[in-house]
Amino acid sequence: MRHVRLWLTGRVRAALAGDDGMSTAEYAIGTIAAAAFAAVLYAVVKGDSVVSALTSIVQRALSVNF
Repeated sequence: MRHVRLWLTGRVRAALAGDDGMSTAEYAIGTIAAAAFAAVLYAVVKGDSVVSALTSIVQRALSVNF
């Protein structure tokens, strides 16, 4: 049982060692990617064809007879 505990402790220490700052870099890259995607999506949605298509969809939905 002691052997298993020592092995497990060694694995946990190895997993935690050497990753200082790693999550900060991952968050930074993820934030930049999300901002870039939002900018592209905003540019697409602000286009005239998308606005007219969405307006048409809303007008058809509001004019449905029940």
